[in-house]
Amino acid sequence: MTTPYPHLMAPLDLGPLRLRNRLVMGSMHTGLDDYPWDLPKLAAFYAERAKGGAGLIVTGGFAPNKRGWLKPFGSEMTTRLHAIRHQRVTEAVHDEGGAIALQVLHAGRYGYSPFNVSASDRKSPITPFKPGRLSTKAVDRTASDFARSVALARKAGYDAVEIMGSEGYLINQFLAARTNDRTDAWGGSAEKRMRFPVEIVRRSRELVGDDFPIIYRISLIDLVEDGQTWDETIELAHRLEAAGVTVLNTGIGWHEARVPTIITQVPRGAWTDYTARLKAEVSVPVCASNRINTPELAEQLLADGQADLVSMARPLLADPEFANKAAAGRADEINTCIACNQACLDHAFKNKKVSCLVNPRAGRETELVLLPTRTRRTVAVVGAGPAGLAAATAAAERGFAVTLFERSGELGGQFRLAMAVPGKEDFTDTLRYYTRRLEVLGVDVRLRTEATQDALATYDKVVLATGVAPRVPAIPGIDSPRVLRYDEVLSGAKVPGQRVAVIGAGGIGVDVSVWLTHSPETHDQWMAHWGVGDPSLHRGGLTEPKAREAKRQVTLIQRKTTPIGVGLGKTSGWAHRAVLKQSGVRQISGATYDRIEDLADGVALHLTVNGEPEVVEVDHVVVCAGQESVRDLVDTTSDNQQHRHVIGGADVAAELDAKRAIRQATEVVAAL
Repeated sequence: MTTPYPHLMAPLDLGPLRLRNRLVMGSMHTGLDDYPWDLPKLAAFYAERAKGGAGLIVTGGFAPNKRGWLKPFGSEMTTRLHAIRHQRVTEAVHDEGGAIALQVLHAGRYGYSPFNVSASDRKSPITPFKPGRLSTKAVDRTASDFARSVALARKAGYDAVEIMGSEGYLINQFLAARTNDRTDAWGGSAEKRMRFPVEIVRRSRELVGDDFPIIYRISLIDLVEDGQTWDETIELAHRLEAAGVTVLNTGIGWHEARVPTIITQVPRGAWTDYTARLKAEVSVPVCASNRINTPELAEQLLADGQADLVSMARPLLADPEFANKAAAGRADEINTCIACNQACLDHAFKNKKVSCLVNPRAGRETELVLLPTRTRRTVAVVGAGPAGLAAATAAAERGFAVTLFERSGELGGQFRLAMAVPGKEDFTDTLRYYTRRLEVLGVDVRLRTEATQDALATYDKVVLATGVAPRVPAIPGIDSPRVLRYDEVLSGAKVPGQRVAVIGAGGIGVDVSVWLTHSPETHDQWMAHWGVGDPSLHRGGLTEPKAREAKRQVTLIQRKTTPIGVGLGKTSGWAHRAVLKQSGVRQISGATYDRIEDLADGVALHLTVNGEPEVVEVDHVVVCAGQESVRDLVDTTSDNQQHRHVIGGADVAAELDAKRAIRQATEVVAAL
């Protein structure tokens, strides 16, 4: 079969293991890894990705011993019983023609337990527990424990293993002077710090022989103080090759790094130059990773010789059929990962089951099932925002005859506003996906059409996804022409001046503040703003950040007394707050809005802050004070309420929660 992505779809031999293509589903913790009763769900999760055509799947991390748990009683591969239980996972993948590797990961000081251990007793800034310092003999035993886990993985039927030597976990902790102050055989010099990962690979190779692929996830740029230099990284790569590594997969940054590496504001393919530099130094295949979410980018990397494989983790959460669609020339039907982290990494770091904002079935393959309908009934969906689009496509997938009503002339609703925010341009791909999906499924889309109660009465089922409208608070003077709503600003309908006050500092207020201050930046400028330097010149790849030039002067105000942005996503909110600081956004908490006064050349926002009056003089005020549900079609007096379902913002107006809207839409339609 011809394909527009010949390099991505080309097979690759890793010894006796032939991969059907170069697409690797990278490792992710799913929340289904820890307990044996979840293994059937984990098997279904990976089987669906194998059926979707992924060349190789890498599991979430499994500890080589109990001191390496990510959390108490977390995932591990330490006994023959574990290996036997995992045969259910490997067989499910093999039944779909796929290949799967077990990742062996020791959390080190990242372990969320009071008995975690590390190269030293230096506490991690992202966990509450101080680690115990491994003795010389305990380090040696841990290296052997890794090798035992590798051997058990082979007994379990895994086709390969990946040894996790990146992201700041235990192996990284041994490699960096930041976390290794030892003076024994496992520290004291760069060469001795490398001994631990090299011994792990050497002992693993001794146990499994030459015909079992061993992948090593190497940290190319640590992005922390006192991390590795580039010369040390390359020397480690050469030593790993000699010890028997089959593939080098690339990792970027430690979890505690203060540089974003995978969230949506990171440019696509931001780190691929480092992969190319590694590939030029080694003879084994090299895998690129981080912020690669389209087949076009993956194909280009391979065609240009920058990598031999491409790893995508979250993109295969978003669309398990990614590989098959790309191979068949249907890339426009791929449900693209938007790197929001809201249902994947945010869930993982909150000890919740992982899923996906744009694909709520991810991780719930055995529970959230869109079964074909037995009776072809008619379904009306009102509103073409995220909830309505998800409901319409899910209903059509089940076989219902679907009509989608949208009063405006465009699909997308509030998603169109999100697309305008700098760093959220990937949201455009979600709208592209739904637009194409509606076409493929034959949904009757009626734009510029007002749904009426009489028209809806003719349908068997009605789903109301009428969304939200911006809430306008009752502040004296709020009707001034210099007071703008956030939707007017983000849509481009109205343009604020150079001095702007933003009322409301939730997710929308933060996004609007970023939009107001942002100036277009190149990839190199993005790197400079975050202080990312050449690791051959700067240890750990860190240098002094370059100041941003804000496009406007912005004051961001909220009623709450808590710090601004504390309610944002766990794994991305800190980066958004950092951008506000970098852009010089003035932040005021604990404010009472007294009145708005028109001036000759602007407007004065009168506040009370900590009991003291304060006046903020600006050109415009932008209101981001929440939303109200649009419920004009919710007829509570009708006898047919059991046939109507209210979803998304029309059900609950709580910020712009696309994750809840899409999940709720899918669940409601699955139950029709």
